[in-house]
Amino acid sequence: MGMREDDLRSMIEAALPGAVVTITDLAGDNDHYAAHVVSEAFRGLTRVAQHKAVYAALGGRMGGELHALQLTTAVPS
Repeated sequence: MGMREDDLRSMIEAALPGAVVTITDLAGDNDHYAAHVVSEAFRGLTRVAQHKAVYAALGGRMGGELHALQLTTAVPS
């Protein structure tokens, strides 16, 4: 099934306004992506909490529409 790159980016940006989101399709199948998300909303959060915030933005699509997401997060420097 898969998920479009633009849809993935839009979902993350909607949940984390002002975030800079870089998406890479790892396998060309719309099912395996890498995402790098930089957001001020991550300031003071643990890495685990940052990742949970991104997964929450996906609204349960992990494991369904989206099979794999290699995720890195950061706060703006």
